[in-house]
Amino acid sequence: MEIKEFMGGRIRLFMGDITLMEVDAVVNAANSSLLGGGGVDGAIHRAAGPQLLESCRKIGGCATGDAVITPGFNLKAKYIIHTVGPIWRGGQHGEPNLLASCYRKSLELAACHQIKSIAFPNISTGAYGYPHQEAAEIAINTVNEFLINHSIPDYVWFVCFGNSNYNIYEEKLRAKF
Repeated sequence: MEIKEFMGGRIRLFMGDITLMEVDAVVNAANSSLLGGGGVDGAIHRAAGPQLLESCRKIGGCATGDAVITPGFNLKAKYIIHTVGPIWRGGQHGEPNLLASCYRKSLELAACHQIKSIAFPNISTGAYGYPHQEAAEIAINTVNEFLINHSIPDYVWFVCFGNSNYNIYEEKLRAKF
């Protein structure tokens, strides 16, 4: 699948496995314990190796909407930024603000660590049940707002694992840019 570029190439869309991305940082859609789980979280923990679990144990967890950083260990990425997305409970419990915070806090960490390229999965849309359309809208708007006001990171990747999310992102990115 080809790479689609938006916002002068600063936002990139790709369908594939986030654990294989050759970027400075990948974002892990983690749970609050940071100790691994299913979906993207489990895939990143398996690919990064057992050192990641030890590093996450030392951190001691992460609040919903916040983000922390670890080395990438066995990944091609130098860093892993772990963020805890909200569990969808109908949208009336602060879920949109918490999801936007995941993207914003991850980008803030990237800027602080001079990370020039970062890859995001579709945070909270798997086991946490966030509706895909709404989640994509929040992700795109939050990333766009951050990039307008910051020179780092140079490139933000939205990495979708399947056709459905990829098509949603492509449609929304084309409409915005």
